[in-house]
Amino acid sequence: MITAAQLRAARALAGIDQRQLAKRSGLSVPTIQRMEASDGVIRGNVDSLMKLIDALQSSGIVLIGEGAATNHGGRGVRLLK
Repeated sequence: MITAAQLRAARALAGIDQRQLAKRSGLSVPTIQRMEASDGVIRGNVDSLMKLIDALQSSGIVLIGEGAATNHGGRGVRLLK
C-alpha cells in the first residue's frame, strides 16, 4: 500500500513531475493527480498501483510501509544511491 503523501514525497525525491511519472508508469496525468489528491492510502485497481510502484522503483525510490523495520517507524520513502 502507498499513501498519497508517500506518492508526492517519492515524486519530489525522484525529481519528476506528474507528467513524467504518468509517462513512466503508463498511467494518465489525471490518474496521477487523482491518486495524489487522495486522502490516506491510494485506492485503485491493482494493475494501476503496480505500474505506479514499478515506475517509482525504476526511478530509484524505495517505499517504506507502515510497521517496516526502521529506526523511527511510520511510512516513508527513500532514494537509492
